[in-house]
Amino acid sequence: MRETEIPVTIGNQSKSCDKPHCGCSTGSGPTLPIVSPLEQAKARTAERQKLVKHGEMLQYITIAYTSIEALVALISGSMACSIALIGFGLDSAIEVTSGLASLLRLRADGKDWHLKAENASLKIAGWCFLALAAYVGFEAVSALIKHDEPSRSVPGLVLAAVSVIFMPWLSRAKRKVAQELGSRALETDSKQALFCSYLSGILLAGLVLNTTLQWWWADSAAALIMVPIMAREGLLALQGKSCCGDEH
Repeated sequence: MRETEIPVTIGNQSKSCDKPHCGCSTGSGPTLPIVSPLEQAKARTAERQKLVKHGEMLQYITIAYTSIEALVALISGSMACSIALIGFGLDSAIEVTSGLASLLRLRADGKDWHLKAENASLKIAGWCFLALAAYVGFEAVSALIKHDEPSRSVPGLVLAAVSVIFMPWLSRAKRKVAQELGSRALETDSKQALFCSYLSGILLAGLVLNTTLQWWWADSAAALIMVPIMAREGLLALQGKSCCGDEH
């Protein structure tokens, strides 16, 4: 008489049964745990909450840095009579507003009312950018006509150099969170940080040329380069789009 082989479980492995049509498992691989839909949903929620917390931390860094950036740029620009530096400081103040709006969106993640807050903040930022472009353009043209020579600004040079390095990193970190959360609004905020780094590069070039070569017009020329960029950003914000054309 033939003996029946009974499955024996060793760890996650099982020996197969040779009884015909018994219906038992014949796989030799590891037994995979069964995860219920509820547990999967909880895991996704926990991961999203972790991303939201990381995004909030980045916004706190943005608000703190751009607040210092705005203060240093406005004071240094006023002391040196630098239109480009003052314009950069005002742009940093707009970045603070954008950071606060993004923080509000993150705290309202998963709720309905944050969409209204996003649209309102976009409109406000758009008008701020247009007003800023008008101010910088007027002051830069006036300085060129009057031949107003700005003073050298070491704090302005240091600030612009630090921002050129720091803001692209911050933009990438914020964009990664925005993409993983699937938020176009937050991605727009990350692009504004990158936009700030472009302005930093333009400002740095103007300040370096004025400091090293005494090109008095370089500061105003750098400011004029900023004007169409700021105006375009403002118009796109009023249209509900990002600086790269993404809609919210």
